[in-house]
Amino acid sequence: MHPVLNPGIFVFATPRTGETLDPDRIVASMREPEGVSVIVDADYAQQVNLVPILRCAWITLSVHSALDAVGLTAAFAKALADKGISCNVVAGARHDHLFVPEHQAQAAIDALDALQRTA
Repeated sequence: MHPVLNPGIFVFATPRTGETLDPDRIVASMREPEGVSVIVDADYAQQVNLVPILRCAWITLSVHSALDAVGLTAAFAKALADKGISCNVVAGARHDHLFVPEHQAQAAIDALDALQRTA
């Protein structure tokens, strides 16, 4: 899996209706019936007065993962859950990206490294 901790702190937030964000600053977004959820770096969120819902660290699994692969998400989710670490996953076309509470970033890396050694 080769987990890589990306520098910085990121937040989940919901922009106000009609608010325009710089698309180059959005890490990920999801349109939901209640509105758009975004993940942006914490500094940018503060600059544009977004209210953080969750502050987190961003871990990228640098191994190339297929979108139709079976079992990888379950394996790392279990490894993190066994350590009491919540994880929000965003699948990219090439990699999985994990957003974990910022204060548990190193524990998450340790758990993922341990899983990698046993796989």
